[in-house]
Amino acid sequence: MKSSLTALAETAKLQTAMLKKITKAQGITVAEWQLLIQLAAGANTQEKLATAMQLDTSTLSRQLASLVKKERLSKEAIGRDRRQLVYTVTPAGTAALTKINADYQQFEAEVFDKWPQDEQNLLRILLNRLNKSVSLILEHDFPNGRR
Repeated sequence: MKSSLTALAETAKLQTAMLKKITKAQGITVAEWQLLIQLAAGANTQEKLATAMQLDTSTLSRQLASLVKKERLSKEAIGRDRRQLVYTVTPAGTAALTKINADYQQFEAEVFDKWPQDEQNLLRILLNRLNKSVSLILEHDFPNGRR
């Protein structure tokens, strides 16, 4: 039997592969989809997006430029010097976001279709506990990964 962390890593790879397939069908990447989510939630400047997504500005600039080129975003220069840009999700971006979200929800529903609700709840509890345990270990920055 696989260890818990090995099984979790393998499941994460499968989930990522499905998410890549879903986003690719809409002509964007997973990272771009996550950016659209933040934009739709109101983070409309590079500064707000960099904070929300914890990305450096060069990576963020490339992703934003790609979404503008793909016509999923529009941008408008504001301010006296017109150097600050405000980004807006276009109708095509909204449509892509809506479709990806729906497809991902369908995927998740299919994964857990045969699982009773109590088992789904237990899995969420255990995964949250696992996340906290790993986070605590990483926060301590132990040399060589040991205490």
